[in-house]
Amino acid sequence: MKKNILMLLAFVVGCANMQAQTDTLTFGNTREIREVVVTGTRYATDVRHLPMTVTVISRDKLTEQNQVNVLPTVMQQVPGLFVTGRSMMGYGVSTGAAGGINMRGITGGAGQLLVLIDGHPQYQGVYGHPISDSYQTLMADRVEVLRGPASVLYGSNAMGGVMNIVTRAMHSDGVKTNLNVGAGSYGTVQAEASNQMRSGKLSTTVAAQYARTDNHRPRMGFEQYGGYFKVGYDFSAHWNAYVDADVTHFNASYPGTTSKPMFEANQWITRGVVSAALENHYNNTSGAISVYSNFGRHKIDDGTADPASPTVRYFRSQDALTGVSWYQSARLFEGNRLTVGVDYQHIYGKAFYTSKATGEVLDTPNKQSGRSNRDEVAGYVDFRQDLLQWLTVDVGLRVDHHNITGTELIPQAGVVVRPMATGEIKAMASKGFRNPTMREMYLYPPSNTDLEPERMWNYELSWRHSPGLSSGYFEYGLNLFYIKGDNMIQTMQVDGKPRNVNTGEIENSGVELDASWHINRHWRVSTNHSFLHMENKVLAAPEYKGFLGADYRIGRLGRWRINVGLQYINGLYTSVGATETKEDFCLLNAAVNFNATKALRLWVRGEKLLAEKYEINLGYPMPRATFMAGVNVEF
Repeated sequence: MKKNILMLLAFVVGCANMQAQTDTLTFGNTREIREVVVTGTRYATDVRHLPMTVTVISRDKLTEQNQVNVLPTVMQQVPGLFVTGRSMMGYGVSTGAAGGINMRGITGGAGQLLVLIDGHPQYQGVYGHPISDSYQTLMADRVEVLRGPASVLYGSNAMGGVMNIVTRAMHSDGVKTNLNVGAGSYGTVQAEASNQMRSGKLSTTVAAQYARTDNHRPRMGFEQYGGYFKVGYDFSAHWNAYVDADVTHFNASYPGTTSKPMFEANQWITRGVVSAALENHYNNTSGAISVYSNFGRHKIDDGTADPASPTVRYFRSQDALTGVSWYQSARLFEGNRLTVGVDYQHIYGKAFYTSKATGEVLDTPNKQSGRSNRDEVAGYVDFRQDLLQWLTVDVGLRVDHHNITGTELIPQAGVVVRPMATGEIKAMASKGFRNPTMREMYLYPPSNTDLEPERMWNYELSWRHSPGLSSGYFEYGLNLFYIKGDNMIQTMQVDGKPRNVNTGEIENSGVELDASWHINRHWRVSTNHSFLHMENKVLAAPEYKGFLGADYRIGRLGRWRINVGLQYINGLYTSVGATETKEDFCLLNAAVNFNATKALRLWVRGEKLLAEKYEINLGYPMPRATFMAGVNVEF
């Protein structure tokens, strides 16, 4: 570990001497500008003035490999972020599910990493974790990932960081229609259609998607379909509103592990989100008020190890997270930005069994309560001030009240030093927290209504060098972090019975590096690396994760585009404790896009081309090399 850190520091020192111009870079048909983000502040701002670390993945990057879900691309592009998998397509839910999102050893499977859609929290209301199959590329304009706690702005579950999916919108007059269809290994089919329109003040986006696969093991089929709709209206140059909705349904089959196969373990899941917002934009102030609801309906057959003895009941759950969010940001004087906001959330959940034969609701003696409601209300303030041309300070505080666990104070503080026009040093200290879920408090025998919130502190020091946008520019960033957390909820034996208690601890530290070299208008190379040390090992958190990608465009207009990515995972824990098991593997992916005409693009994608044998979830071998090919029509 020490050797790796020294090598990275030497690399950074050497890179600091590189020179570059500050012109605009044109790469293919894309004109790049400095990154402006919304996730770290709620309003659009230059990332160089924020003390936190934010990675932005554009729609161009999200769609270049023709993935139906944003997570495979996000995992490649964000150092320190890892997503579990078990098949070619489909993450599933319940026993044996994949799609767990882990950041710096903090896991979304435990509800400690928050997924947002346009800044609105998205997670399963009963169990508190993300539902990864619902984060579809069809809705995403870009994805912003904030590494480290974001609890001041986003509250519970954001203790490890947030992934914010910013939805699509049409910004110029006209009509744009896109159709993308592909097929490949294991009977896999995917199709997506979208239409965007803008006429004056009115804009719409409509998209639909279908995907299915048999996957590489028996009884592991997956089928999904869904749609997205958004309509926006600009009342004036300063006020606008939008309403949108996204619904996805998927059917997944769970085959069990290779040593303990399961039969008839099927899942029928519907997830949706609706929201409406009214926004204002002025020179010295901007803000929004929005209402949203993230909801789900789950029906699960737990399956059987003996096909001659099928189950007689379905497990069902219904949940909804409904909220109201208001914020306003203002520049009070030169170099200042003050943001204040209020959030309210009502979280509803219900879990029960029904008879397969009659459909009637059955008694649930293994649950202490079948239904629960929670309310959370919070107010927050964030104050940022440029003290000098080269110095910015930022402080924030959230007061969060939960109707069961009480009131929590969440502070953060950071500083940004810009010793040169092309680089900045950032230091950040921030608290994260997570309120206990309904499952932990009410469901199953280990439940405990006396649970308190989980808490952690993250300390981060970073350096970023961005020499400007030029033909041949090189940029890089280095992050050092230390995480200390306590009150983690674990299941322990208390008086001879299992019980959820606040007894666990987190102590993680690590280094993250990312770099991008825009060689010329044909070539671009990027890489990112993360080293993680955990005092208490957790599943699905690799000790090392590295990615090296190359993008080559042929022709003045980039008629051919070739993407190659090599990812190496070392020290991935698939089992901890007395049966500790680790995996190391290397994945090679490639995609080729050919613009046959202005409207027609042909594509092919190959994944895991080294055909390596490995597991991410213990007992679930991943497929070897897989291929997809298709066409994209745009007019």
